[in-house]
Amino acid sequence: MHTRGDILLVSCYELGHPPFGVALLSGFLERAGFLTDTLDLSVSPLSNEKLCCAKLIGISVPMHTALRIGVKVAEHARKVNPHCKIVFFGLYASLNADFLLDRLADFVIGGAVEEAFVKCVESLTNGVRPPRISADLRLHSCATPSRATFPPLSLYAQLEKNGTHDLAGYVEASRGCRHSCRHCPIPPVYDGRFTIIPEEILLEDIGAQVALGAAHITFGDPDFLNGPNHSLKIVRQMHENFPVLTFDFTAKIEHLLRYQHLLPEFAASGCIFIISAVESLNDTVLHHLDKGHTHADVIKVIKIVHGNGIALRPSLVPFTPWEQLTSYIDLFDFAEHYQMIHHIDPIQYTVRLLIPPG
Repeated sequence: MHTRGDILLVSCYELGHPPFGVALLSGFLERAGFLTDTLDLSVSPLSNEKLCCAKLIGISVPMHTALRIGVKVAEHARKVNPHCKIVFFGLYASLNADFLLDRLADFVIGGAVEEAFVKCVESLTNGVRPPRISADLRLHSCATPSRATFPPLSLYAQLEKNGTHDLAGYVEASRGCRHSCRHCPIPPVYDGRFTIIPEEILLEDIGAQVALGAAHITFGDPDFLNGPNHSLKIVRQMHENFPVLTFDFTAKIEHLLRYQHLLPEFAASGCIFIISAVESLNDTVLHHLDKGHTHADVIKVIKIVHGNGIALRPSLVPFTPWEQLTSYIDLFDFAEHYQMIHHIDPIQYTVRLLIPPG
């Protein structure tokens, strides 16, 4: 496997962002001497030519929607290229390993997938059969993400701000999460552990995306404040390198309360909004989901975040077995009262509880 088309990495769905996981894996493979091609189905059509040329197809499934699409990709790949090896990798690969191996996959790799994926390719190249399931939750080394075969940033989600549209890049400063929210797919895999991506690797990748035109960076960690000191170092250096670059990140309500002293510096460094998994304003629902915050905490955080000139963008799961009609209506009153209408995507009002394996 030494030509560009031998290894094809397929990204199925990443919420409109350029796929960081595929870029990082490409960097690991290229460091080991294996060239990769990529296909991002969120912005490009499925290519029979690429599928037929590949000896190994890696399908990235970091979330449920990606898994649903990835299964269809694998089914099609089996028809047009029956001799290729298919590897599912990412969070939902681990959670659905039995299903995937029974139906479509030759191999499943979860956790910090990069080193295990390289070992899988090396084994196949040397005629040795690798293990069907691999998982390692720690990154033992790191490589610079490679975006050489990616589509232009203009095809991905952009930041709309004051009537303009800015190109947006995407990175992740960590993997896993310290918390154990019961509806989240991360705890069954990581069990409260997380690992950081080295600062120098992230800054190099951010610089590469700025060179491609990015004026905004999304930090897509499950919680950017799991490692607040690590995050603060990255933000400080990023702002020094690119003073007009803006950014956003995701953090739990309880972390925004605990680390509220960091928000003024984040704002001064270019943070313009924060996503937080509020999920519901019903304290019974929040208790069942083990969210670690209350309705009252949400209100406190809105005042703190907005007081620092940063917008809070809640994500919601309003349809659960414990939600009430009155508390659902409260969501709309809440959005109006706290001037959140333009901070909440309409789709958030329709999300149903998905219970992941484990």
